[in-house]
Amino acid sequence: MTISNTNKIIILSITLLITGLLSFTSKAESVIKATMYKPLQCGCCDDYAAYLEKNGFEVEIKSMRSLAQTKRTAGVPQGYEGCHTLFVDNYVVDGLVPVNTINKLLNERPEITGITLPGMPWGAPGMDSRPKSAPLISYGFQKGSSDTFVYAKD
Repeated sequence: MTISNTNKIIILSITLLITGLLSFTSKAESVIKATMYKPLQCGCCDDYAAYLEKNGFEVEIKSMRSLAQTKRTAGVPQGYEGCHTLFVDNYVVDGLVPVNTINKLLNERPEITGITLPGMPWGAPGMDSRPKSAPLISYGFQKGSSDTFVYAKD
């Protein structure tokens, strides 16, 4: 039994269509959803959200007058706060944490509340108009404890 050229084209077209749909589905499933709480007028936070979106995140932004209560409720240790607070996949990510460190957190799934990059260091994502002058150190923390530990250096 031979297959006509027309039937070959139809079979090839169906195969390509199915492959394309499977590829689209896997990309849609790989989007990481996050919610960012940020100060009302913070441009670096907006730049950071755009950076995350370029790296496979879908970011919902909630601008607020004050983040103090959000950070306290999330368990971010006092003195280790960043400019915004991000909630992603049951973790807290505070400050301008590089995406490779967030991905490390999501892949390793340690039993911690979250990670934080204190302050607004030059060279961090969103603050990259100047080069970084020192490694970006992200700290791990547990809600209810003031103890922190170095989680990653970028």
